[in-house]
Amino acid sequence: MGIADLCATLVKIKSENPPGDTRDVIEYIRNFCSGIGLGMKVVRRRGGRHNLVSARPKGKLLFCGHVDCVPALPDGWSDDPYGGTIRDGKVFGRGTTDMKGGCAAVLWACREWMESGRDLPADLAFVCDEETSGTYGIRTLLARKAIVPCDCIIAEPTPPLSPNVGQKGIVRLCCTFRGEPGHGSLYPERGVSAIMEAYALLDFVKDLHSVSFDPGNPGLSGLIQDSAAILGDLLDIPHAYDILTRVMYNPGTIQGGEKANIVAQQCRLELDLRIPWGCDMETLLGDLRKHAPRGDISVTNMAEPSLTPPDAPLVSTLLGEIEKVFRRPARPVVQWAASDARYLRKEGFSVVEYGPGEIRTLHAIDEYVTIESLVNASRVYLGMLSRYAGE
Repeated sequence: MGIADLCATLVKIKSENPPGDTRDVIEYIRNFCSGIGLGMKVVRRRGGRHNLVSARPKGKLLFCGHVDCVPALPDGWSDDPYGGTIRDGKVFGRGTTDMKGGCAAVLWACREWMESGRDLPADLAFVCDEETSGTYGIRTLLARKAIVPCDCIIAEPTPPLSPNVGQKGIVRLCCTFRGEPGHGSLYPERGVSAIMEAYALLDFVKDLHSVSFDPGNPGLSGLIQDSAAILGDLLDIPHAYDILTRVMYNPGTIQGGEKANIVAQQCRLELDLRIPWGCDMETLLGDLRKHAPRGDISVTNMAEPSLTPPDAPLVSTLLGEIEKVFRRPARPVVQWAASDARYLRKEGFSVVEYGPGEIRTLHAIDEYVTIESLVNASRVYLGMLSRYAGE
């Protein structure tokens, strides 16, 4: 079995979230680890949401990855999204980039290390619930103290020369609006539409999006500018700087009304906001509530923007190992999305993300990872193991 075959095998074991049942893929990884001499422990939650961690954590370096993936409909795919097809130097399928490819690279590096007869100087964690809230995954491991604070590499996909050291904040809201029903023929002269109340809040959010926030730190400002250039080129996004410095918003779901000729009495909106450095979360929530006088706004998930200092030992060590593999300068970035890094940083972990994948194909049709990126990531991980082993 090669590293591509390992990645393909993980893809073939379905672990869509929802529903989040990861029993089969966790059992496969547990057997793989057992076969190379690593003692692992399964941490179970209801619904088959299983996690896997090192049985006796050392607390020096942690490799972390999630084994759940977003669902995929077969429509439009060139191959079965769960077929793990290997073709043209690539592995195709749901989760190849996000992030079973990263898990495969970690496992492959551990296999090569253990075959040399040395003790692994790192802990492992494979979690079930990154694609939703982390409740059954990394947050469970932290609550049960199954992992201990240390340096951590999350094998999420990143540009090959740019580990990710920080992320914007996140606020997810459930907003319920109340209207005053009446006959539709008289609106807007009579009645209050809950649907229009929801749209009024979205108008405010749309205006808020036009505001660019200053992070208030020259070093962070420079890092954001560098990140915008790198990520903008990678994803062909001309306004990447705006994405990193403004509140991004997505009205994910909206449901309301009772009948076409009744002024809507109720409306429910789920809203996802990504918060830049320099934006005060409590002030933001206050402004949102002020612009929803007929709405009940509840927070379902919230995390401040987080950052591992670019001069942290973990970052400088990782940059050095990347440069050894690629023979080119490496530099860190921050990104606009969120991951389990926010929970780990809050509990005292020094965290970076670095892993294989094609970021353009995240959650997309014909998602794939190149075999070359799997191999290179594994080589970088081996270098990190050597450094943390004191070699």
